[in-house]
Amino acid sequence: MDIIIRKATQADIPNIIEFIRPFVEEGKLLPRTYDEIDEWMDSFFVAIHDDVIVGCAALEVYSKKLAEVRSLAVSPTMQGKGVGKMLVKACVDLARERNILEVMAISSSELFFRSCGFDFTLPGEKKAFFLQTRDEA
Repeated sequence: MDIIIRKATQADIPNIIEFIRPFVEEGKLLPRTYDEIDEWMDSFFVAIHDDVIVGCAALEVYSKKLAEVRSLAVSPTMQGKGVGKMLVKACVDLARERNILEVMAISSSELFFRSCGFDFTLPGEKKAFFLQTRDEA
């Protein structure tokens, strides 16, 4: 199966918005606007199969120390075929190119991210803590 992972282009933005719509409706992803995706263009990846988007992910860079894998989604028909791992690898490789120290992911898919090399703690037992300041939308 030929899967191409490449950086998204502006021409992809409407297709990305349409691709992630079902994931947003299921509450699995946050909605993304045209402007948000455009802003992330240099770090937004798409997975292409037969000229159709079958996955996407972005690397949001917060600082030289920290970035996050965002908007990771894979078409249900393509899940379990390595597409998600290829997208995460593209994000991690980009973080390495930019000399970013740590990459995090916030997800309910624990086993998937563990299979990509992520863990709950960093060397030295560092942990991320969260406090929600508003009710869920």
